[in-house]
Amino acid sequence: MNFTKMQGLGNDFILMEVASFEEAQRFQAYARQLCDRHWGIGADGLILLGPDQEEDIFMRIYNSDGSEAQMCGNGIRCVALYARQNGLVDKDSFRVRTQAGVRCPQILSCDGQKLVRVDMGEPELETSRIPVRGSASNTGIPLSAAGQEFVITAVSMGNPHCIIYRDDLSLVPLADWGPQIETHASFPEKTNVEFVQVLNDEELEAVVWERGAGITLACGTGACAVLVASVLSGKSKPKATVRLPGGELYIEWNQEDNHVYMSGAAIEVFHGTIELK
Repeated sequence: MNFTKMQGLGNDFILMEVASFEEAQRFQAYARQLCDRHWGIGADGLILLGPDQEEDIFMRIYNSDGSEAQMCGNGIRCVALYARQNGLVDKDSFRVRTQAGVRCPQILSCDGQKLVRVDMGEPELETSRIPVRGSASNTGIPLSAAGQEFVITAVSMGNPHCIIYRDDLSLVPLADWGPQIETHASFPEKTNVEFVQVLNDEELEAVVWERGAGITLACGTGACAVLVASVLSGKSKPKATVRLPGGELYIEWNQEDNHVYMSGAAIEVFHGTIELK
């Protein structure tokens, strides 16, 4: 099977072309094997993509633990660049079918570098649809986990996110707190977790525990959720830079169409073939 390894801000993926959105599910069984960093290719996730009957192309993503994610912001930027460079699309703006609905990337050039800007759709703030239990509001939710008392904001960007503010991220034991919050009973579908430090109203810093993948260097949907949560809490302007361990994403929550737009890089690392057993 041919594959391409790509990364967006260090959040890395194995991309493989398959015939259809439905056929992609057959490869879920290989996700853990292929993503294993000692016995496989190594990645945070496996992405299957190809031409689609409904939209221009489709993508499905399976986390390194084998679970399926509805959407992935860094992943869709990699998909967009791959599709354009390998002739799956013949234009710089197109539509991608995902489990979270249609997303629309646009490939841009900036200082000789290829950037991908993605319309990530509308943020979901209704608690029953994020989903999160135990609160009528998605902001100011008390949460007891890991022996701590947190106050969280919950946002879905096609997948659920739990945002927690801290004055100093260096004091956050992410490997300890992350998995306990991810699997908390308040989140019936588990959740991604972002700890955020506000630098100013146009710069936010975040570390990420991803549902199904653990600590990653970046999370695109997470950066979008961080911006939305920060606007709702009065900590940020609707357009800000979100700094992650792997680099920066530029996020805008357009108040006119209620869509969130994400811009960032995507880079091919290498390609090859592997036998699926």
